[in-house]
Amino acid sequence: MSSELTVRPMGNAGFRLDGRVAFIGGGRMGEAILAGLIGAEVITPDRIVVAEPVAERREALVEAYGVACVADGRTAVDGANIVVLAVKPQIVDSVIKTLSDELTSALVISIAVGVTCARLESEMPAGTAVVRVMPNTPAMVGQGMAVVSGGTEATAEQIDLVRELFSLLGRAVIVDERYQDAASAISGSGPAYVALFVDALARAGVRQGLTRQIAEELALQTIRGTADLIEQTGQHPEQIIDAVSSPGGTTIAAIEALEAGGLRSAAFSAVDAAVKRAKELGS
Repeated sequence: MSSELTVRPMGNAGFRLDGRVAFIGGGRMGEAILAGLIGAEVITPDRIVVAEPVAERREALVEAYGVACVADGRTAVDGANIVVLAVKPQIVDSVIKTLSDELTSALVISIAVGVTCARLESEMPAGTAVVRVMPNTPAMVGQGMAVVSGGTEATAEQIDLVRELFSLLGRAVIVDERYQDAASAISGSGPAYVALFVDALARAGVRQGLTRQIAEELALQTIRGTADLIEQTGQHPEQIIDAVSSPGGTTIAAIEALEAGGLRSAAFSAVDAAVKRAKELGS
């Protein structure tokens, strides 16, 4: 059973956790989260333990961050105030079964896509506070977007604490859980959509004679700059399109080609498919 979790002003993030954090799973997303916590001085490495079955992965995490790593999840969660379930949805049930009786007073944060708070709560001791989060891979470079939803036992303070923690990896927003799958289909899966478009633009540039390096640099910076332009000016994306599309010009011709190719409908279909699959994984 863990001791009471306390939060006090301190560190680069403006607060520090006095307690222990256990990560069940030491994959890339788990690593991104623990690196963010350590980097922001929210918690010291000696207060973090990671349960990771792969020995080579454990060795890498110990060397990189100075955290404790074990193979057994029950050992990791013993005495933990926060437990981060950084495992795939296909194995989350079996993981919880092995840990359930050790989660009597910890705040449980799950990043298993599609798995609802209610489902997690039903497999844990009564009263366990659960917060569901969908981060994304840009968290690995401090530019993540996380979607946070609390279960019935989680307090507003706990949910906001989780939002603050994931804000250290970029940004985080709190949404009602019924919108989790939709939000995750945009931000969680979104990096793949963007990467696909970057690759498509770069390949199109190569087709026109540019080198791959130059074409990819053009695509990346254009996407990065356009995102900043929309956010910083507050303009609707349609305004950005209109500003670049001169009458009878090259851009309007390109936009017509994209529309004819079904870009918008493909985006709708992609999000629909991601939401459908999330619900399947969570059932």
